[in-house]
Amino acid sequence: MYTKTKCPYCTLAEKLLAVRGVKDIEKILIDGNDALRDEMIVKSGLRTVPQIFIGRTHVGGFDRLSALDRAGKLVPLLQDVSFMN
Repeated sequence: MYTKTKCPYCTLAEKLLAVRGVKDIEKILIDGNDALRDEMIVKSGLRTVPQIFIGRTHVGGFDRLSALDRAGKLVPLLQDVSFMN
């Protein structure tokens, strides 16, 4: 997950993933790091954080993560890439 240190949506995304059983999130802090920010933009096509990847799947930001969860598709995606238990 590409993130910044002071980002309420990043915090919400982390909490939702934890509730869904994700024990370890690889956080890529882009604060003050133009190279990592540029990498995020190239990979996601977006400039805002968080940018969440589950395995090779680009989920997007918190709104998209939350929508995926509400649709019942987040847990199966997580299970497919073995992030849970």
